[in-house]
Amino acid sequence: MLTIVIGILIVGGLGACVNSALYASRINKQHPASGTLVEVNGADVHVLQQGDSGPVVVMIHGASANAREFDWSLAPRLADSHRVLMVDRPGHGHSERLADADELAVQAAQVAGALKTLAPGEKAVIVGHSFGGAVSLRLALDHPELVDGLVLLAPVSHDWGGGGEAWYNKYASHPVMGPAFTQLVPIVGPSQVRNGITNVFSPKPAPDAYFDNSGIGLLFRPSNFAANAKDVNGLREQLAAQQSRYDEIKVPTVVFSGALDTVISPPLHVGKLKHQVDGLELVKLADGGHMPHHAFGDDVAETIRRLTRGQSETGD
Repeated sequence: MLTIVIGILIVGGLGACVNSALYASRINKQHPASGTLVEVNGADVHVLQQGDSGPVVVMIHGASANAREFDWSLAPRLADSHRVLMVDRPGHGHSERLADADELAVQAAQVAGALKTLAPGEKAVIVGHSFGGAVSLRLALDHPELVDGLVLLAPVSHDWGGGGEAWYNKYASHPVMGPAFTQLVPIVGPSQVRNGITNVFSPKPAPDAYFDNSGIGLLFRPSNFAANAKDVNGLREQLAAQQSRYDEIKVPTVVFSGALDTVISPPLHVGKLKHQVDGLELVKLADGGHMPHHAFGDDVAETIRRLTRGQSETGD
């Protein structure tokens, strides 16, 4: 009997591995690495680009996402007058993962390296959504010579004291169970996330075809899912280590924060950040949620234009 059970488990495990490999191959063909690959610190960084000239804007996506998040939503609003670089964070989209990429400093260094390669000698306005907000803040702290302004969209910025961690991220990042668990993710993950998108956009409706347009299916490749889990599980510790430095940020900073955000608690993040960054401009969205670049995309784009106009007027 034991032999039969072991045999079933082995066959089931092999089946899951084959299924995950087929899934990864299929989703990579649907959403290929259509941007530029830039080698930074020995790892490729994948960057989507829109616009041929003008002030440089760098966009950094949040957890469970990739650079395509901006490619059809925010970037087209700026492409006629700006050069927009949308970066896949390490292990997401089509960027390679470094061993220590769960550290915000490493993620910021990869973005910095891509910016220096693709726009040498240029400063940029950095746009970060959610987890990407934490990376944007670290970029401004560690590489201030590259940053002319920050536009943060529902950012996470501070250690929130615990709670809210998803159980599946704990399993996916476990050193023993993780490799097996992530092989099962392509089987159930896509359908579960499709059903959960409504909560992320609440109280606004989710845009039609958001899942496909943003390439969310890339998340469920085992390596990508594990990278996302490690990022999220280590975020509190990373924020605790950097949050005391925010008074070092001296560039114009604008934060869009939805009062009805169901993913993060604005008072625990921007509520603290506004007391640390001199001159921080807080745009309160009374009926906004966690995705302001979709529901309030025109306002976000105009803010980016305003910051870049400030660059040209001062001659920086």
